Amino acid sequence: MGLLGGVVGFCVGLPVGLAAAYFLYLRYFAARRLQDPVIRPLRDLDSETLQTTIPDIPLWVKSPDYERVDWLNKFIFDMWPFLDKAICNNIKRATRPIFDQYVGQYGIESIEFGELALGALPPTFQGIKVYEMLEKVLVIEPVIRWASIANVIVNAKVHSFKVSVQLDDLHIMLTPRVTLKPLVPSFPCFANLCVSLMEKPRIDFGFKMLGGDIMAIPGLYQYVQDQISKQISVLYHWPKVIQIPILDGASGATKKPVGILHVKVIRALNLLKMDLLGKSDPYVKMHLSGEKLPSKKTSVKMSNLNPEWNEHFRFIVKDPDTQVLELHMFDWEKVKMHDKLGMQVIPLRLLTPYESKLFTLDLVRSMNPNDPHNKKNRGQLIVELTFDPFREDNSRTSVALEGEGNASIREGNGESSGGVLLVSVENAEDVEGKQHTNPYAEVLFRGERKKTKVIRKTRDPRWSEEFQFMVDEPPVEDKVHIEVKSKRRGLPFRNKESLGHVNINLVDVVNNGRINEKYHLINSRNGMIQVEIKWSTV
Repeated sequence: MGLLGGVVGFCVGLPVGLAAAYFLYLRYFAARRLQDPVIRPLRDLDSETLQTTIPDIPLWVKSPDYERVDWLNKFIFDMWPFLDKAICNNIKRATRPIFDQYVGQYGIESIEFGELALGALPPTFQGIKVYEMLEKVLVIEPVIRWASIANVIVNAKVHSFKVSVQLDDLHIMLTPRVTLKPLVPSFPCFANLCVSLMEKPRIDFGFKMLGGDIMAIPGLYQYVQDQISKQISVLYHWPKVIQIPILDGASGATKKPVGILHVKVIRALNLLKMDLLGKSDPYVKMHLSGEKLPSKKTSVKMSNLNPEWNEHFRFIVKDPDTQVLELHMFDWEKVKMHDKLGMQVIPLRLLTPYESKLFTLDLVRSMNPNDPHNKKNRGQLIVELTFDPFREDNSRTSVALEGEGNASIREGNGESSGGVLLVSVENAEDVEGKQHTNPYAEVLFRGERKKTKVIRKTRDPRWSEEFQFMVDEPPVEDKVHIEVKSKRRGLPFRNKESLGHVNINLVDVVNNGRINEKYHLINSRNGMIQVEIKWSTV
């Protein structure tokens, strides 16, 4: 009876006890949890509570340098459902070619997204710091925190076996420095976007494969987090910068010309013998970094290991602090590809304005310091460089060009000097062709012809392209001929049509330094074109 009574008591007492505990929980504890939280000022918190709260306090509270940007977070929150879909679609388009590269390799039959969603919670800006700079740059440091409920599933079919990989619960905290430079008067008003991380990022996520949580493996979670943060820091931690061009260099808005570089290629010594039955047929090819213009070349000196050129060249300089002159020596070949004899570079920051400097360069195979081929003696190249900055006003000392690139100092206000003519073709209005309207502009100055890009199917094209012409004297008696044409693809006949032209006298440009006008196009009913022309002297 004792054993039977104990069993009965246990079976009856356990449900009764659980029921009593449940009702006590609802009566005394659950009600407390439903109460509103107690909000107290920070000054009323004890030191221990304050210490645990500090990491969650926004930076605009802790630091007066950071601005509160609730309006930006509200904007992102309202836009997030649409941004989520747009970002996911871009991710799918960008990764599709990458997935296709692996299909057919290692037994992979297909790779595709099973699900791709960034979740309902958008990134939030904890605060933004703005630096005041004297230069034409804007520097901001936002603190970004994203506790997303993203769900990314990638399905792969390997040897008819389906494998699923899932990424979820992505948490990121970043402190990037964003630099907009240079600021320019062309929309979006900055030419480059530079980004670098000021602190080591904090990244947390869940990773599942075949339904199992890989991050649950002891020791693997912390190792993966540290490796990801470390690799991101190595690539993007300040002072390393990722630079994203915003404005096309063809528009001329990224950097304006500041001067002319005169290059005199004098001679070379002890070059390598590349021809089997002869010597070498050397020539020099030059290019200024940061430019998309074609390279300039010297003449070819046949069968000569110590050639002498004494040839002059000129380049338009936009940033003497960062640009370098690249010089490549080649052995000319009639049939096969030209052999490379060596190369060298000269940073323009080594030059003093208006002063000629002689350089004796030891040719190397490449600019890689670890290249073992650089130890081989490849000869020397002797060049002379002169950098002539543009004048800011007519009362300054100027540098005049005499002959083919020789410079001499001149004093005074009205003496002629060489310079650069900048022609910016901005836009046209009401241009219309009889057969088609795919307008582009063609600029003709002293026999040199340059063209804008073609804008298809529009009567109001906007090009915003700038062209540069170097001249030895002010073009007082010259004209610039600009013609708007239409070009049709495919058909070999009647594929081009003139939509109007204009001839612009440059005397006012030389006297005033700049004009920005709208001109009626000749042979056009209502067509107009807006052109800005600048004259900069050295």
